[in-house]
Amino acid sequence: MRTEKSRRVLTVAPMPPEACAYALARYSRSPDSIRDSIEWVRSHSSQQFLESFYFQYGHASIADLGHVVLCLEGISELAAAEIEDEQLWDGQAKSSRYQDFSRAGIVAPPEFEADPARRYADTAARLLGAYQTVHARALECLEEKLPRPDGMKPDAYQRNLRARAFDVARYLLFWGIPTNVGQVTSIRTLEKQIRRLRGSAYGELRSLGDEMAEACARPPDCLWNGAPADPLAPTLARHAAADPFPAASCAAVAAWAAEFLPGPPPAHEHPVEVVRPDDPSADIAATLLYEVTAWPFRALYQTVRGWSEARRHEVIAAALGPRGRRDELPRAFRGAIYAFDIVMDIGAYRDLHRHRRCQQFRQAYGGALGYETPPLVAEAGATAAYDAAIAEALETFAALPAPGREYILPFATRGRFLFKMDFAEAEYISRLRSGVKGHFSYRQVAWEMKLALERLDPAMGRLIEATPPWVEDPLQR
Repeated sequence: MRTEKSRRVLTVAPMPPEACAYALARYSRSPDSIRDSIEWVRSHSSQQFLESFYFQYGHASIADLGHVVLCLEGISELAAAEIEDEQLWDGQAKSSRYQDFSRAGIVAPPEFEADPARRYADTAARLLGAYQTVHARALECLEEKLPRPDGMKPDAYQRNLRARAFDVARYLLFWGIPTNVGQVTSIRTLEKQIRRLRGSAYGELRSLGDEMAEACARPPDCLWNGAPADPLAPTLARHAAADPFPAASCAAVAAWAAEFLPGPPPAHEHPVEVVRPDDPSADIAATLLYEVTAWPFRALYQTVRGWSEARRHEVIAAALGPRGRRDELPRAFRGAIYAFDIVMDIGAYRDLHRHRRCQQFRQAYGGALGYETPPLVAEAGATAAYDAAIAEALETFAALPAPGREYILPFATRGRFLFKMDFAEAEYISRLRSGVKGHFSYRQVAWEMKLALERLDPAMGRLIEATPPWVEDPLQR
């Protein structure tokens, strides 16, 4: 047995994030043991160290060494999706599959004045009423179709059927439904996240960015051992100012597209299309345009490939025009082997959004692509209630002002999303998400990804062992 002095693996108890970052940074820059580095940090200022080396000298990797657990409660699903839109992010959100959202209330966009707020609340109430109706009827229908097997306990049976019924009812939830998110991030990712939120077009996100910075400046709200604690990440809190670059960059590209890109956009041939970009500048320009137009990616990429290099660089120059010295390049500059352009409902996007080994892009939320209706809605006799609630929501969306009107869009609403990835990630998503335990919406997307890859590259597509959506086991979770 190794003695304490001969151990090669040492564990470190949780420390304040900035102190942890300082200790590990010093550890990498000195011959001392981690024990000595921690003792050093006890008597020296972590804040002063980070002020100098992280914020002044730009040694950004130092902030990857301290991590924060931060929870956000009662925020909208729209805000949750934006919060989670970090590639180096770990966390969980409240599940729409296992919890009843009918009494959760709503999150009202702070931009709305009295009349829009009233119309939004009325439509939201009817969506939640339809959600209850559809869930009850779907559950009754499932109980008739799927009798409890002899070997299954009654509580497990009811739990499985209720989850399947929520899989259908969740299509009537909307971006303004409240949820909770718990996350674990490095203080470097947290700083980027706060800066991004503070620069958002949505008032809720800007205020959340402010609250997150305020939370970092004070001691933790929840203590494990009850002992007093220092402020969580006070240096970060002072420096996480709003980042204006992403919004300014998108606005510049949108203005260019409005003037020079021909219209209307071509049709999308399949629910999932895949492109293998082999021209870097065309890929970057097409991806920049994708986020600010309604064009399918294949059509954009083919159009941009036909342009001169000078025309392509007009788009790139528009995107980079507002860039400051410390602003990172937009995500569009990160390439991948395959670009999957997916038309899917918002609910499926919320599930697939958690796959972070790929670059993700989306077009503006809206109702132009229609909405999904699960087959069980008709089987359960709930079509009238379902269609009426969604039709009203889309009418309300069209009547409400922007930003904010997106909050009323039901999860059934289709959108267009671009996921760029390598083959390993495409195989993983298709195999994992097509399994019988999954939600039928993203199961269909995962299966269509395999089919799309087979059309593009039959040999590689056949390597993916995805489960066809017609293979079902409704009592598995």
